[in-house]
Amino acid sequence: MDPEPIAAVFGAVPHQVCTFHVLREVVNALLSAVAQERKRLAAGAPKLPRGRPGSKAARRAAGRKKRIEQKVGDLFAHRSVFVQRRLSPSERATLQRITRGLPQLRRLRALMEEVYRLFDRRCRTATALAKLADLRRRLRRFGWLGAVLKKLLSPGLEKALVFLDERLLGATSNAVERGNRRDRKMQKTVYRVRTQRAIEGRLGLDLQRERQGDGRANTTRTLHKARAA
Repeated sequence: MDPEPIAAVFGAVPHQVCTFHVLREVVNALLSAVAQERKRLAAGAPKLPRGRPGSKAARRAAGRKKRIEQKVGDLFAHRSVFVQRRLSPSERATLQRITRGLPQLRRLRALMEEVYRLFDRRCRTATALAKLADLRRRLRRFGWLGAVLKKLLSPGLEKALVFLDERLLGATSNAVERGNRRDRKMQKTVYRVRTQRAIEGRLGLDLQRERQGDGRANTTRTLHKARAA
């Protein structure tokens, strides 16, 4: 929706962005960074000739290739530990095991934990924005985090922190979005394949129902009172 009419009607009201979508983009970017690291590891595996390794160097290369393949497989099988909000002790042990010798992946997990801390409801928006500014300042040094940095530098992340100052405001607007989808589906069902005359008739019927809505509500209340008497 165009923000100009909203600003004209509601004035200088802070624009809250659904945190679910912002976190989803950061999670996807971080998983992409993990996938790039898997590809880098796989590309560094030694190329072996066909057949069993005969020499000592060939056996050493075969062992190294097997360890790299195991590491790549573990990073894929347990990729969720990089983006989960909370980790159990066993999951933290798994994270330490699969990132041994890969400090850049441990920094990714630390980054994800800091992002989740931004949305802690015990914080205020000003505190979260200060944390975000400090996080952005520190992350600019890591150029290899291009996709993740792009999401963290997006202004939408700041708008997703508005709810922290409002105790009654939800962090997500999924329920509202579901209602909007239902309304759009109903509109498509009503207006998709109709003649102009049918559409005009339907609009007239809807307007008439809205005009008679208060009367119907009063009638319903009167009937309920009469039935309860």
